[in-house]
Amino acid sequence: MKKIKRIFAVVIIVFLSFSCSKNDDEEIVDCFGESILIQLKHSVDGANSKKINYSIEYAGTKTVSSVKWTFGDGTSGEGMNVSHTYAAAGTFEVKADVTTKEGSSECTSSPKKSITVN
Repeated sequence: MKKIKRIFAVVIIVFLSFSCSKNDDEEIVDCFGESILIQLKHSVDGANSKKINYSIEYAGTKTVSSVKWTFGDGTSGEGMNVSHTYAAAGTFEVKADVTTKEGSSECTSSPKKSITVN
């Protein structure tokens, strides 16, 4: 029973940490629900192993209004589909700040993915 209570508490904390609010009248928007609908994708360019092509896959019903990427090497980019060439091999944590919109409500989720560049 203690394990179930602990899991429930963790789920509530995670849910609250992913919630955000609308600037106008502080209405709560379900960012956690949006974050599980977003998946980061990547593929290595065939001609250059240090060039990585990134995209997001969104399975929700809202509109994606912006995507801001952080590539883990101090650089960034914008767009649903972007390419980035790394200067050196290594492991990098890539993050995409994905903003979805429905009416006047916006929500930004920030999924991360660790990738290895050869």
